[in-house]
Amino acid sequence: MRISFSQRQKKQVRSHARAHDRPAQRVKAKEKMAALLVVNNISKQFGSDASAVSALAGVSLEVYQDEFISVIGPSGCGKSTLFNIIGGLLTDYEGEVLIDGVKVNGCHPDIGMVFQEESTFPWRSARENVEFPLEIQGVGREERRERAMALLKLVGLADFSERYPAELSGGMKARTAIARTLAARPKILLMDEPLGALDEQTRLLLGDKLLQVHRELRQTSLLITHSITEAVQLSDKVVVMTFRPGRIKRVVNIDLPRPRSSAIIESERFGVLVASIWRDLREEASRGLAASEAALQTGAAAGH
Repeated sequence: MRISFSQRQKKQVRSHARAHDRPAQRVKAKEKMAALLVVNNISKQFGSDASAVSALAGVSLEVYQDEFISVIGPSGCGKSTLFNIIGGLLTDYEGEVLIDGVKVNGCHPDIGMVFQEESTFPWRSARENVEFPLEIQGVGREERRERAMALLKLVGLADFSERYPAELSGGMKARTAIARTLAARPKILLMDEPLGALDEQTRLLLGDKLLQVHRELRQTSLLITHSITEAVQLSDKVVVMTFRPGRIKRVVNIDLPRPRSSAIIESERFGVLVASIWRDLREEASRGLAASEAALQTGAAAGH
């Protein structure tokens, strides 16, 4: 029996087929795409005598355009050392860092860094803080102001643009620092615990602002964090590191839908992902605690 389709039905069938194939097409496209950031076999040791400390050992990872990647691990696993190597603040290490396929060693204009420590300039208003990198680039006054105000609006601070850091809360200062870094339009936003000093509720809500930045600017981001909740809330992938020397123990794909918000923490899948990462972290954190206790006992014995 012959079955005939109208033109409209044919279009619907073709449209459905294309929609069904899109996830596979995205995977294939990513496989063909070169990584924006490559960290290749990075090792770092501090000191050279018997008391030398091996901070990182053979760390390799790739970050693709538009991805949000979090790196999490126990205290002392070398997360901040990795941050400083990628950002160009440490240059004495083994391995290589590549941006767009080009090896770099030192600070690079394609990487914008946001630090854990409060870093706003107290003598500048929020707007003037955000304008600072544009001044360095020689951008004209009107364009500086326009770009700064657009970023302050994005992070929810447009109404506080003329306030000075002493008049802002910790969360506001953190958002100002993020906006200032974004003003230079880096290809990669590198963040080391930018919300680490904030309480859990504020941290979750400001995570929504980071999600908005990622969504609207399509900003490739790499976050160093201690918070499993924050990592799962924000990321496409979570890189779990071992205790010292830091190695990559596992990379967890965060298969939560986007766009997302802090409301995602109520979902069952969110809880499953958090529990899975905690199992890995608990093991490594226990190793770190045991090592600290052993060092204290050794020191106490040597003192007698």
